[in-house]
Amino acid sequence: MITDRYLPGTRLRLRRSERRDGGGPELKLTQKIPAERPGAVQGFITNTYLSPAEYDLLASLPAAVLTKTRLSVPPLGVDVFGGPLAGLVLAEAEFDSDEAALAFVPPVGCAAEVTEDVRFTGGSLVTTSRQTLAGWLGEYGIRLG
Repeated sequence: MITDRYLPGTRLRLRRSERRDGGGPELKLTQKIPAERPGAVQGFITNTYLSPAEYDLLASLPAAVLTKTRLSVPPLGVDVFGGPLAGLVLAEAEFDSDEAALAFVPPVGCAAEVTEDVRFTGGSLVTTSRQTLAGWLGEYGIRLG
């Protein structure tokens, strides 16, 4: 289970990821700066790994919260959302280079390609109502279950 806390007015996300091996959770603060050019290219991502005390201090700040379960299906990370976004499943691929990202072909069965649709980023989804999400998916011919 992943719990993301998006800090309003910033590009910062506080993440708590429960480990499947039963070890302690992974705690980190992430800043994401989008790429300045269109397409499936990665922007700048900075991660700072936190102690439980550091996480708890930052978790006391106001935030919008998003929960999801992540499954690994290489090269994809598949996110199954909970809460108001239940029923939404997004897959994300990460690459070592822009060339590899541009050469990627989504697997057969993908319902829609939303890479360039900023509405499907975590920072946008975290404040999205179920009704709004259903409308966005409808634009892709997808019905939210």
